[in-house]
Amino acid sequence: MRVAQSFVALADTLVDDFDVVELLDRLVTDCVSLLDCSAAGILLLNQDRVLEVVASSDEASRLMEVFQLESHSGPCVDAVQTGDAVAATDVTDLRRRWPAFSRAIEAVGYTAVYAFPMRLRNETIGALNLFNLEPPTLSQFDLRLAQGLADIATIGILQQRSLARSSDLAEQLQLALNTRITVEQAKGMIAEFGGVDMGEAFEALRTFARQHRVKLSVVAHSLISRNLDPAHLIARRPRP
Repeated sequence: MRVAQSFVALADTLVDDFDVVELLDRLVTDCVSLLDCSAAGILLLNQDRVLEVVASSDEASRLMEVFQLESHSGPCVDAVQTGDAVAATDVTDLRRRWPAFSRAIEAVGYTAVYAFPMRLRNETIGALNLFNLEPPTLSQFDLRLAQGLADIATIGILQQRSLARSSDLAEQLQLALNTRITVEQAKGMIAEFGGVDMGEAFEALRTFARQHRVKLSVVAHSLISRNLDPAHLIARRPRP
């Protein structure tokens, strides 16, 4: 039932004017809640065909995505380049395939990583990364489900191109990457105001956007431009 609800929720975002950032944040959140994984992240190609971080379930996974970009190596990079899913489920394999990346992975404590291309036929626009802190490794069902979730998000993004000019896809993805910065700033404001962690801050941001039927990016921009009081999103907690 939860799997069906996740696919329905992802499909519900695919309206004419859907928010790419919200779609991909939902994707990483669903992966952690539905699959036997500890964290998830997404890299997307920008207008210049350069990978950038666009979604992550927590700070540790975001740092792992950033490290892949800086070292130009890792499972997500390979998945985008080849168009094939990538899995490394033991330390020896990690060290052999990506020596620099494996050191960062081990420092955090992840024992297995997976990457699933966000691809439709011959076009790859990014990759979904999953991380595990402890065994067991993902089952075959989980692997297929992860690819399925990535596929529906990819189809939604690519569908936009068939509705408008061919250049719109690159522009939309670049907007998503730019919007991510605004969302992170808004999360920081909410976290500071409410005395909560970044996860709770994002949930407050997302809940407000859904309740008011407003794009996540619009709410975030209103916050950082001081047109929206964070008290409308979350109550201030007393400092210890």
